[in-house]
Amino acid sequence: MTSQQHEKLISKKPKLRNLSWITQRRNPGVFVRGKVRHADHKTICLDGWHRVIMNTETESVAMRHVAFID
Repeated sequence: MTSQQHEKLISKKPKLRNLSWITQRRNPGVFVRGKVRHADHKTICLDGWHRVIMNTETESVAMRHVAFID
């Protein structure tokens, strides 16, 4: 839901404002350098800036209704 959709929902149902809302992004863009660690992979060391590309498994037909949100 966008920020505008959120505000519209809250204006219609003010009690929802008291919920613990969390901002998350879909398909974020990020650049990294130096040591990069992740629980699923071995640590790597990058010289200079590199663009991080999201996993493309969601592009398969079997995953067409799945979205990674972080």
